[in-house]
Amino acid sequence: MRRAVRALAGTRARPLPAVLLALTLTAGGFAAWAGQDWYRAAHDDRAAYAEQRDEALAAGEQAVQNLNTLDHRNLDQGLDLWESSTTGELHEQLASGRTEFAEQVKAAKTVTTARVLSGAVTEIDDRAGRARVLIALRVTVEAADGAKTDKDSRMLGELTRTEGRWKLSALGQAPVGGTSAG
Repeated sequence: MRRAVRALAGTRARPLPAVLLALTLTAGGFAAWAGQDWYRAAHDDRAAYAEQRDEALAAGEQAVQNLNTLDHRNLDQGLDLWESSTTGELHEQLASGRTEFAEQVKAAKTVTTARVLSGAVTEIDDRAGRARVLIALRVTVEAADGAKTDKDSRMLGELTRTEGRWKLSALGQAPVGGTSAG
């Protein structure tokens, strides 16, 4: 009888090794799935594209804000910022008209401050290094007598990547309401 009991006891299933094996296989499967998912995300072109878009937007917003902010008391510093924010034909226009413009601002004694309300990249060509942005901003102009006026506007800007940085290469007013773009 004792032999029969021992024989039955020896054939009983041991649950702990089976559970450990099942857990190990499940953890291994999850690790393989997560690793494959991570690899796909890390090598996805969309992530690099989104990063370029975000960089272009941040640079565009900052450049448009820079070009709409100027204090007659720190004129050279402000105009230097304008020039460092631009490239191409826009940069050349600003540099060539700097002296006349500086005289006008000194005579008017105005302080202009801009604040970006919102912005969007409307087009980006990462390979060509070009992007277009639409920026909404509020410009506050303080006159020599202390009177302040606010104006909301929408600006269309074109950015060009130069030396690894996005810079403003064109800037203009965006059409509003029923105004035609042409």
